[in-house]
Amino acid sequence: MSGVKLKRNVLNVKQKLEILQKLDNGESASTDAGDLPNEGNTISHSAALQSVEILLVYMGQRGFDYGDITAVRKICVDIRQEMNKQQKQRRITEFLKQ
Repeated sequence: MSGVKLKRNVLNVKQKLEILQKLDNGESASTDAGDLPNEGNTISHSAALQSVEILLVYMGQRGFDYGDITAVRKICVDIRQEMNKQQKQRRITEFLKQ
């Protein structure tokens, strides 16, 4: 596949925060893609988690309020819990297929 360029969506901070808020509210990441350019793309929980962790570093460097940082950390915890729940569900599904 050399020479083939893949198109990537580059989300701005506002779009990332909107996605994270929706994930935090229990909404599916796949439904979020319709709000973004290039409809049909989705963001994985791991990509969302990485974005939030980068945001935490930025907030720490800029001296954001402790309460704001704590709220963003809660989003990280929620994303990890959702990832673990989905991983457990995949394991159960795979086990039942055997």
